[in-house]
Amino acid sequence: MNPLAVVVATCLLSLSTMSPSATARPEPLASPKARADRAAAPALRVKPLVTGLSTPWDVQSLGGGRLLITEREGQLSLWRRGTRRTVPLPTDLVWAQGETGLMSLAIDPGFADNGRIYTCLGGYAKSGNDVRVLAWKLDTEAATVSDPQVLISGLPATSGRHGGCRLLITRDGALLVGTGDAAVGTNAQDLGSLGGKTLRLNRRTGAPWPDNRWIDSSVPATRYVFTYGHRNVQGLSQRTDGSLWSAEHGPDRDDEVNRLRSGGNYGWNPVPGYNESVPMTETSLPGRQIKARWSSGSPTVATSGAAWVTGREWGAYAGTLAVAALKGERVLFMKFDAQGKLRNVRTPPALRKYGRLRSITQTPRGDLLITTGNGTGDQVLRVRPRGSR
Repeated sequence: MNPLAVVVATCLLSLSTMSPSATARPEPLASPKARADRAAAPALRVKPLVTGLSTPWDVQSLGGGRLLITEREGQLSLWRRGTRRTVPLPTDLVWAQGETGLMSLAIDPGFADNGRIYTCLGGYAKSGNDVRVLAWKLDTEAATVSDPQVLISGLPATSGRHGGCRLLITRDGALLVGTGDAAVGTNAQDLGSLGGKTLRLNRRTGAPWPDNRWIDSSVPATRYVFTYGHRNVQGLSQRTDGSLWSAEHGPDRDDEVNRLRSGGNYGWNPVPGYNESVPMTETSLPGRQIKARWSSGSPTVATSGAAWVTGREWGAYAGTLAVAALKGERVLFMKFDAQGKLRNVRTPPALRKYGRLRSITQTPRGDLLITTGNGTGDQVLRVRPRGSR
C-alpha cells in the first residue's frame, strides 16, 4: 500500500474509535442579532452604599438623596450622604419571628406634600399574631413617624414562615399587597383567607379596591382578593405597559415569575396537610390555572424582590425584569416580549459577589438599589451601568 495511504487510514481509524467526550465540538455560531444583543449589555458598577445592616428587607428613595430602609427585626432607618440614623418605631407594634417582621416599604406618590409611607409587618393580634399593612406619617425632617393607621390586618401568620408581604403602589393609585400562605395548605385556594394572594386596596382608607373581581362578596376578606393560588409572594412590579408581575418562592423546585390577571388562580394547592411535593401550578383544579411566565425548575434560586428596569443607559438590560435571588445569590435580568413570553435571562457576574440578595428598587435617577440578606454585615448596594453619570 502507498505509505501516504497507510498514514491516512491510521488517522481515520484513530478518530473513529475516540470517545464522544474526547472529540472537539465547536460552539454553535450565534446569530449576528444575538451577538449584537450580548455586546449591548453594559458592564455594571456596584457600590456598597449603606453598610452594617441586619437582614434589611426593603429600601426606597425619599428624594433629595435620602433612602428609607427596613430591617426585619423591626428597625426603620434613614440614610443620607453617608450617614444612617434610626427612625424610632413603637416597639410594641412589630412581631419578628422566622421569616416575618418589618418587611416591605412603599412611599406615597404625594410624599412631598403628605409625608405618608406604608409598611408591611408582623403584628400582634388579640388571638395571636398576624401580618398587617400600616400607613404612617413621616415628619418633614424624616426623624419620627406618627399616626399609625392599620389599612388591613389578619394576613395569616403561624411560626413566621411564609410571611410574604410585598407592597406596590400601582399607577392607578391602588396599593397591591403580595402575601404568603403562612405554610397552611388550604390558604392559597381559600378566597376567604388573605394568605397566598395578591390583595388590592385603597391606600388612603384601607377599603377594598372598587374594581376587584369579588368586590360584592359577602365575605369581607374575599373583597380584597386580586389573584390567588400563590405560595409566598416576594416581589411585585408594574411594567411600562401597565401589566402587573410577581415573583414567588417555590418549594424545592419551580420558583416563579407570574403575570398577574384580576381574578387569576396561580395553582398552588398543597393539600392534604402541607404537601410540598405537589406542582406549583396544579392544573387539575377546577377552572383555569395560570402558568408561570418563568420558572426556575430544579433547584430553586429563591426569587425575591423584582423591578422593571428602564433607561437607555441600561442597554440590553433596559426593559427587563430584574429579579433578586436569595439562595441563588444573583440578579436575573429577564427579557420578555410584548406578549409576555420569555426571551432570555442574564445573570451578570458583577452581582454574584455579595451573597443573598433580597429587594431591588429603581430610583428616579435610574440606579438600582439592592439589599443583601445574609443576616449580618448586610448592605444596600447601588448598581449603575459603567459609563453612566
